[in-house]
Amino acid sequence: MAVSGQEARKKWEPWNDPQEKPHVQLVGVSKRFGEFTAVDNISLDIYKGEFFSLLGPSGCGKTTLLRMLAGFEQPSQGQILLEGSDMSGVPPYRRPVNMMFQSYALFPHMSVERNIAFGLKQDKIPNLEIAQRVEEVIELVELGAFAKRKPHQLSGGQRQRVALARALVKKPKMLLLDEPLGALDKKLRAQTQFELMNIQERLGITFVIVTHDQEEAMTVSTRIAVMDHGRIVQVATPTEIYEYPNSRYVAGFIGDVNIVEGRVAEVGDGHLTIASEDSGCSIRARHALDAPVGAAVWIALRPEKLVISMEAPADTRSNCMAGEVWDIGYLGNLSIYHVKLDSGAMITTAKTNRTRDTEQPITWEDRVYLTWTPDAGIVLGQ
Repeated sequence: MAVSGQEARKKWEPWNDPQEKPHVQLVGVSKRFGEFTAVDNISLDIYKGEFFSLLGPSGCGKTTLLRMLAGFEQPSQGQILLEGSDMSGVPPYRRPVNMMFQSYALFPHMSVERNIAFGLKQDKIPNLEIAQRVEEVIELVELGAFAKRKPHQLSGGQRQRVALARALVKKPKMLLLDEPLGALDKKLRAQTQFELMNIQERLGITFVIVTHDQEEAMTVSTRIAVMDHGRIVQVATPTEIYEYPNSRYVAGFIGDVNIVEGRVAEVGDGHLTIASEDSGCSIRARHALDAPVGAAVWIALRPEKLVISMEAPADTRSNCMAGEVWDIGYLGNLSIYHVKLDSGAMITTAKTNRTRDTEQPITWEDRVYLTWTPDAGIVLGQ
């Protein structure tokens, strides 16, 4: 039986295959600028054909790490290996790696095709081969009708594709992207994310992207490394990062989340019962956390996992928070409710607007109940 592309893609997890060798290895890599440590003892494996994201806030070290992969910075300690070869001391222009910057850095006096060909000419590639390779990447990024135009005659999205083509025409083994979509508006940015994914999948080149945009990382990535203060705090697939964060920091950084504090009251078979003053109820949760009775824990609840209703459930003692609607945000497809609990804590919940009725059955100052299933909450110990 034929396997669909989607099924094949789901099964492509080289990081779970002990027989697979990493395409890129970082071994104990640190980078210090004087007394400041920008990257702190990072070890990381990236596999051939991955679309890998380095995600984190400004100043977390992700761009410094990318620049070390490119060769623009040298590690203070540790090794960077590409296909098993140590890149220490190898200058950027001798690495089989190319980098695409947020600014695009196109030559304003050159046409699209001359911008793309520039690096090949510098490498003294024969003219016939240059023409062939430029034609191939122009077709790949769908800029054939714009080949003779100059950058000022192009839209922001078209300039972005020229920069991408210029990076790809040299056939790198790895492409590094530093906030490549930052200059685009939201709609074009979302469209270009899927274009990048399709191009990367067609070429099979390893892409490593730096971004602070969680939605962008979740959309394009095979895996994400979440960074904080120069360290990697979790590496996982987008689904695992969102549904199973390993800390309050990761849970709070990826998407919207409510964090409720409590203490373990009872430990059962695969379940915890948690007493929580913040929520005003006991919380029953499935867990993989080894937490004894009395231990402090935090429960992460995604807004879309909560069900909001004006009717109290049959049992309000467990997994049921009560409060008053404090604020409402209408986003078209969703309505966002801020609910002030009886304890004073503020909880955010989201409700899908399934009909075109603009009248909200739940409105300001209504008494509401927020409920969720035991597997909806994520129990965190740190």
